[in-house]
Amino acid sequence: MLNCILLVVAGVPIACFQTSDTPGPMETNLASRTASSSDGVSIAYVAGGKGQPALLFIHGGLADRSFWRNQLEHMAGRHRVVALDLAGHGASGKNREQWTLENFGRDVEAVMGRERLRRVILVGNSLGGAVALEAARLLPLRVQGVIAVDTCHDFSARLDAALLRQRAESFRKDFPSACDAMAEQLFHPNADPQLVKDVKSRMRKGSAEVIASVLEGLATYDGVQAARAAHVPVFCLNGDLCPTRTEKNRKIVPEFKAVIMHHAGHYPMLERPKEFNDKLAAMVHEIELIEKGK
Repeated sequence: MLNCILLVVAGVPIACFQTSDTPGPMETNLASRTASSSDGVSIAYVAGGKGQPALLFIHGGLADRSFWRNQLEHMAGRHRVVALDLAGHGASGKNREQWTLENFGRDVEAVMGRERLRRVILVGNSLGGAVALEAARLLPLRVQGVIAVDTCHDFSARLDAALLRQRAESFRKDFPSACDAMAEQLFHPNADPQLVKDVKSRMRKGSAEVIASVLEGLATYDGVQAARAAHVPVFCLNGDLCPTRTEKNRKIVPEFKAVIMHHAGHYPMLERPKEFNDKLAAMVHEIELIEKGK
């Protein structure tokens, strides 16, 4: 699974998507808040809207909550919406010693506790999908489902430890160049140049040591175990950069479903936000029906 979950941090060369919508403005009607994670790191997030279930958005590596800007206010008309900056990203603290998926899951747990969220669907892009699965494991009965965005293509796939170390060192050696090279690999040559520029700029605000440490720690990640331990439906809203192994994944999570946005890449929520939002709303509704049928 990680070979596709971590396209944004591993930099695997691939074909990408066509020219797309330009991202909208950052959230304007959401309250900015902080929560304290289990190790004391300050976690910045925004929250607003009303309605159940709540939707909590989790970005990927070298990203931040602004990657969900086209979804937050749109979905806030019917749901409580929350988007956090994981530790080491965006406006959150970087004073963490162990950059593990469990600790990132604890960041989600801290925000859910601060907001007193009891019925939540987690929406995670790239690395955020793995974080969502971990948070679901940590928060049984409170998480109703996971919507993975261009991730969870194949729960059983693994990344090679040597490749992870190589990529980690490339970020430590020349962080800006590594970010730019990686971002270019995630876009079709005819992609909206302003979108590509925007993504590069936001990635460069990240931390080389944080992302390098995350990469090195993922060598032992077991996607099959993570998916089973979550004990919730897992839906994918993926681009078509990597094939999604739907039938294979259903043998691991029976309530697995995938919807593919054709000619979309690693950030379908930025590339074609209206289409993405419509499909996201339909998935939320379907997860609610599953929950009601239990």
